[in-house]
Amino acid sequence: MANFNQPDRESFFFPRAQYHGPIKPDNLVFNANFQEFAQKVSYISALETSGKLSPAEAYSKIRVLWKQLKRSAKQLGVANQSKT
Repeated sequence: MANFNQPDRESFFFPRAQYHGPIKPDNLVFNANFQEFAQKVSYISALETSGKLSPAEAYSKIRVLWKQLKRSAKQLGVANQSKT
């Protein structure tokens, strides 16, 4: 078994993609929230695929995460921004 040190383990289990949009604090916070959303959806999907969650449970959990992400976007004011 590989001996991962803490930063390697962290980046393996919680990968982060580089941000390429306009550099504003709200955009950076939303990007972090969006990446966390994507990671959690990935875990839920894997649990559903392996039979650990029912499709209804997976859908319910993803729907809650989606609502949280939408609320975050609205609070940060990034919900209706267009790419310039």
